[in-house]
Amino acid sequence: MEARAIVRYLRVTPRKARLVVDLIRGKSVGEAFRILKFTPRHVAQSVEKLLRSAVANAEQKQMKEVDRLWVRQAYVDQGPTMKRTMPRAMGRANIIRKRSSHVTLVLSDEGK
Repeated sequence: MEARAIVRYLRVTPRKARLVVDLIRGKSVGEAFRILKFTPRHVAQSVEKLLRSAVANAEQKQMKEVDRLWVRQAYVDQGPTMKRTMPRAMGRANIIRKRSSHVTLVLSDEGK
């Protein structure tokens, strides 16, 4: 049985979010919480909050104990990009891309 949690439109670039999500893929939930707690990247707080949501979803589905759950899938997709302009010299303008991410975590209670 699986439990899933998704956060959409997270205001962090997918490239930076993948660095954190790659750390917890395939780990147990307890180990994933420890890794995220001591990861010095800002997105680790958002991923930890998402992991707590996935655990709550698992409890709602009456799956096994939290200690037996593990992160089966964890991936980051690119969300929409907000485009802003920044004025430059001689009347020119540069485009600034503010990227967003969709992060998905799937927890499972079955063996690896």
